[in-house]
Amino acid sequence: MRAITYERATTARGAAQAASAHKGAKFIAGGTNLLDLAKLDIETPAHLIDVNRVPGLDRIEPTADGGLRIGATVRNADLAADRRVRRDYPVLSRALLAGASAQLRNKATTAGNLLQRTRCVYFYDTSKPCNKRVPGSGCSAIGGFSRTLAVVGVSDACIAHHPSDMAVAMRVLDAGVETVMPDGATRTIPIADFHTLPGKTPWIETTLRPNEFITAVVLPKPIGGHQAYTKVRDRASYAFALVSVASITGPGRQRFAFGGLAHKPWRVEAAEGLKGADAIADRVLAGARPTEQNRFKLALVHRTLDATLRGETA
Repeated sequence: MRAITYERATTARGAAQAASAHKGAKFIAGGTNLLDLAKLDIETPAHLIDVNRVPGLDRIEPTADGGLRIGATVRNADLAADRRVRRDYPVLSRALLAGASAQLRNKATTAGNLLQRTRCVYFYDTSKPCNKRVPGSGCSAIGGFSRTLAVVGVSDACIAHHPSDMAVAMRVLDAGVETVMPDGATRTIPIADFHTLPGKTPWIETTLRPNEFITAVVLPKPIGGHQAYTKVRDRASYAFALVSVASITGPGRQRFAFGGLAHKPWRVEAAEGLKGADAIADRVLAGARPTEQNRFKLALVHRTLDATLRGETA
């Protein structure tokens, strides 16, 4: 047994300060990913900071410019069901409903969803080398089982993929991630800059600074258009995406963000001015480095995009 200390934060800045005061501290709200990883000794927190009682973090509120501010501890089920989200950001509601089970959506939070870690089988298998788990130990997925893993933005150190559905929708919506530091300083990180590619440091997964605490995710003013989330997976329930597409289309407008392809939600804005599924997909997949096991994802992107542009998706 490993001893773990625990405290409840009462303010967002206080949560960040508590993290800076305890080596090996982790924030916890729903705990749907962290607790699983702790049971497997992949995460080994020495101190847990419960943020569920921080006032305001469980609210969804309008912003001055007509957008929405979604608190860090808003549960996925509540966010998907919110009438403003369903009306103005349906791609987000659909992405959330495509993820996990109803039980998990009732516990999982907005910030936790953004921060969930890869489902690469070697990351979860502590008997195998994994650079994300033990920096410098190697990547067992390269040359191993890689069917579900990344095909773009990969490196010689890691080919893991990001599993979140919600994050893909946030990327197509150009969301921002609000944070606070222990000294009280705040900032908003564009979702495009929030997650990182593996490069030589795959254990660094976001641009968060040490002890920085997520307080909210902000959606800009609605842009309208037909919004859809298409998720291709091995089975219809409770499976992570092989390929997913968050899309916003309409007269003079098209945006696409992809899941299942990279270490982060994948969006190539330069492709969005092109015409035709093949031209867009080719630009999105430029520089792809698939394995023999996941090469099928390249064709799957083409087919899913084609269905999206034809209006054959939800």
